[in-house]
Amino acid sequence: MNLKSLLCGIVIGAVSIGTVEAFEYLPERASASISLKVLGNKAKHYPLILHPSANDRSFYQLEATEKLPLVAFQKLKEHDGRLQIEVGITALEDIYFNYSQQLSTGFRHDDCQFYMPGFWYRRNLRSPKEAPSFHTSDSWLVREDRLSTPLTGIYSEKEKRSMTITRLDSFTDDALTTHREGEVILSGKTSLGFTGFENRNGTAMLSFGFPYREAPKSYIRKLTLAPEVEAYQLLKKGETVLLTWELTDSKAEDFSEFIRTTWEYCYDTYAPKPVNTPYSIDDMKQTLSQFFVTSFVDNQPLAYNSGIHLRIDEDKRNGQAEVGFIGRVLLNAFNAWEYGWQNGREDLKVNSTKVFDSYLKNGFTEAGFFKESINFDKKTEDPVRSIRRQSEGIYAMFHFLAYEKEHGRRHPGWEQRIKKMLDMFLQLQNTDGSFPRKFHDDLSIVDQSGGSTPSATLPLVMAYKYFKDKRYLVSAKRTAEYLENELISKADYFSSTLDANCEDKEASLYAATATYYLSLITKGEEHKHYADLTKKAAYFALSWYYLWDVPFAPGQMLGDIGLKTRGWGNVSVENNHIDVFVFEFASVLRWLSKEYNEPRFTNFAEVISTSMRQLLPHDGHMCGIAGVGYYPEVVQHTNWDYGKNGKGYYNDIFAPGWTVASLWELLTPGRAEDFLVK
Repeated sequence: MNLKSLLCGIVIGAVSIGTVEAFEYLPERASASISLKVLGNKAKHYPLILHPSANDRSFYQLEATEKLPLVAFQKLKEHDGRLQIEVGITALEDIYFNYSQQLSTGFRHDDCQFYMPGFWYRRNLRSPKEAPSFHTSDSWLVREDRLSTPLTGIYSEKEKRSMTITRLDSFTDDALTTHREGEVILSGKTSLGFTGFENRNGTAMLSFGFPYREAPKSYIRKLTLAPEVEAYQLLKKGETVLLTWELTDSKAEDFSEFIRTTWEYCYDTYAPKPVNTPYSIDDMKQTLSQFFVTSFVDNQPLAYNSGIHLRIDEDKRNGQAEVGFIGRVLLNAFNAWEYGWQNGREDLKVNSTKVFDSYLKNGFTEAGFFKESINFDKKTEDPVRSIRRQSEGIYAMFHFLAYEKEHGRRHPGWEQRIKKMLDMFLQLQNTDGSFPRKFHDDLSIVDQSGGSTPSATLPLVMAYKYFKDKRYLVSAKRTAEYLENELISKADYFSSTLDANCEDKEASLYAATATYYLSLITKGEEHKHYADLTKKAAYFALSWYYLWDVPFAPGQMLGDIGLKTRGWGNVSVENNHIDVFVFEFASVLRWLSKEYNEPRFTNFAEVISTSMRQLLPHDGHMCGIAGVGYYPEVVQHTNWDYGKNGKGYYNDIFAPGWTVASLWELLTPGRAEDFLVK
């Protein structure tokens, strides 16, 4: 087999992975090793020498310099223009093993950006040193279930080339351990290996192996790095384990193109299918509407749905009301209002009326901003405003006002309040088009970061449509200039959330949604320009969503009830769990699919829509949640927790206020198009 030209000029499946170059798989470009652990003793590390077969140059024996109680081999084969690496290990006696391999990319490490989907972007330099980033190390190995696809990619900006390594095996099993650091013995079989990148004498290396390993640190909870871990699995005498990875080598003009082509490759490789769930959209809304009823609070100056900082094991309300972010009080009120009218639910209409009336009367600061986060139990109010919460509140009210206007009802008091807030938005906007993330009533800045800017684009575009005031469209277009210059063109999506400073899903998702709104409201070349930006940002948002189903160990609740992780999105570098944050993103994907004739977008939107129905709490299927319709939030799918419970469970505190709102929008497609186009 001519391995030197094995990958030359190949088109990958239905999509070209850039322009594919030759990768010469030679023993000197690869290194392998195996560690064996005798119980009660430190493991011993054995480098393995790759001996090519004289008769078949695609077959290698993996041998140590001393006799080992195992036989190991490696096969190379071309598959659809890619190089597959199959490793087999057969035990000659009972062994506990950990296998690893490294491949040299030939790239200078300093010239490279790095990618592990849903976890690592570029060098993670937006993240603090307490989270995985180059601030701590320039080499990282992580367990595969941290990643939305078990892949590591290295992109050389100098050579405009990339290499990726992807695991292709069946992921069916996981096993518990009694320890979380050091050398750990697995209690059974796992399907989880590790992947990552390393700096070896200035050269960027792809590293991978099985079972899992994390180095130089493991990441166990928010801003908490822990010592490295290396897992050992029992392989009984006569048993064989087969492991398969796939290597790509390709060209890309920039990091964004690398992300796009890699996501398309991963999607085609894993081919995620919709999840079979018994719940129709009507079923989902009927059950979720129970949250609107049982969480309702009307004995305070503000009426609201109690949806933040609740215990998962208690069906109780508290005194905390939040306009946006994790509370979404006003969006829940509108969803309940619309659903109440559609289904003759007088209880929902009455409750929503109380919410809107109380916020109009008591929900504004003296300056005219929303009182966005209040704790009536402690009699405290957050003195800091955020562009995100304010924007999300205005967004919800525009939907309410448009719905009411369509049905012959007007609310001039609300219209005046919204105009006043938007006019203050115009004063807050920076010369580069960005908005500060946090500020005071007097418009003094608390947090200058522009990561939340796209959240303001939505209400500004809606304001232009509703009030016919071009000032708001001009302002929205200026936000798009900032997004294009600072986020999208630089492939740098950061700090959209209010509780983290790092690379996060919501920044790219909000950027895609913002430019989608502008594309809907414009025509011709301007429309196309915003659509192109939407598409570019959407690939980064898509990269956070799982294309595979991570395995769980027996006894981990989420696995026991059959959760499939495909279609769920990881949150951020700091907050390494999956959740149902999607809101309008599925509508963006369906629109992009039509705009660019790209069926992957529509197909994956259906994966998202079906998969996110799995944990619907109702009688006989409570999914570890106390309240019917209180959809879970912090879904812990890997070795990470928010402080409680760990993989296979939720944190003990959650915020169903935003999860219900997100799912409701997912299940009500096309709202932006209805508002802006019709």
